[in-house]
Amino acid sequence: MQSHLKQLIFIWSLVTFLFCETLQAQSSNNMQILYVGSYSNRGAGIYVYAFEGELDSQKQIQVMQNENSPSFLAIHPNKKYLYSANEGNNTLTTYSIDPSNGKLAAVQEVSSQGQGPCHVSTAPDGQFLYVSNYGDGSLAVYQLQHDGQIGNLADHIQNQGNEHQKPHMHSIIPSADGRFVYASDLGLDQIVVFRQDNNTGKLQLGEKSVISLSKGDGPRHLSLHPNGRYAYSLGELNSVVNVFEIDKDQGYLSSIQRISMLPDHYKGENSAADIHISEDGQYLYASNRGHESIVIYEINPDNGLLQLSGHVPTQGRHPRNFLIDSKGGYAIVANRDDDNIVLFERNPKNGELKYSGQQIQIPAAVFVKILELN
Repeated sequence: MQSHLKQLIFIWSLVTFLFCETLQAQSSNNMQILYVGSYSNRGAGIYVYAFEGELDSQKQIQVMQNENSPSFLAIHPNKKYLYSANEGNNTLTTYSIDPSNGKLAAVQEVSSQGQGPCHVSTAPDGQFLYVSNYGDGSLAVYQLQHDGQIGNLADHIQNQGNEHQKPHMHSIIPSADGRFVYASDLGLDQIVVFRQDNNTGKLQLGEKSVISLSKGDGPRHLSLHPNGRYAYSLGELNSVVNVFEIDKDQGYLSSIQRISMLPDHYKGENSAADIHISEDGQYLYASNRGHESIVIYEINPDNGLLQLSGHVPTQGRHPRNFLIDSKGGYAIVANRDDDNIVLFERNPKNGELKYSGQQIQIPAAVFVKILELN
């Protein structure tokens, strides 16, 4: 009896081990897809590549034709749909994603409800789609249907300027828990904090909802720390990063630091573009157009403050957008004016980026996004 029990335990242990090994192998072999948005003055639409840790032009899967400058992309949390903000005709396009190979199929096109849509994002639970319209300084919130299509308009907000400043909404992102939405108005030097009504999609202002930045900073994009305690705003016009502490109950922002993105000796022209935090929350990266670099900061874990680590040349002009992969092993930069995307190896221990020697030529590449297929 005891011998039989030992045999059963051995067999169960072996089956469990093999099952875990199979799951691990499947996870490591998941296909990664790279989507690249472009401007239509030279680009053809959205470029789709298989990505296995290296850039290879021979691994192009598709060029999804879009002649209206799909310059910013967002992927639904269920990984079945991709959305593009099309600056050329003030629309949003819904694409279905083929789960076997990452190919896109256009499903729907709707109005962005404004002029010059430049940023699109989804609610963490996939209920809503947010879009910021740079041209007229407006925001729109759409309901998302179960089939991924864009449904009814849930809210539309027109920011108001004055005789000296015009509104230019440049990005809109939700908090990780979906309770708050942060909109950056480059024209008014403001970040606006909204509370999200998760039933209707409407955005509600509070008493301290409008945060004013230094004149001329031009807040473009915002990155939220994984711990939910800090926010980092990229100032396009003054090439700075503004650091804020987040009120966890109300979502409000309190300024704690303002730091330059440029070396002290650099006196040339520059405009900042994109900003991201590593998944482990230890490093922040932002791109400089003019200095043509990625600036790297170490994040103090105790107070969220930034300490400059260095600058890395982007191997191309006008690095409009980039990504840091979720596992922390690499970065990919889209350089618009040199028509290339470039792969950098990343050292997770010190945050350093090193040019891999790999790049792909893509006309007017301005956005990069990675999707891991299940």
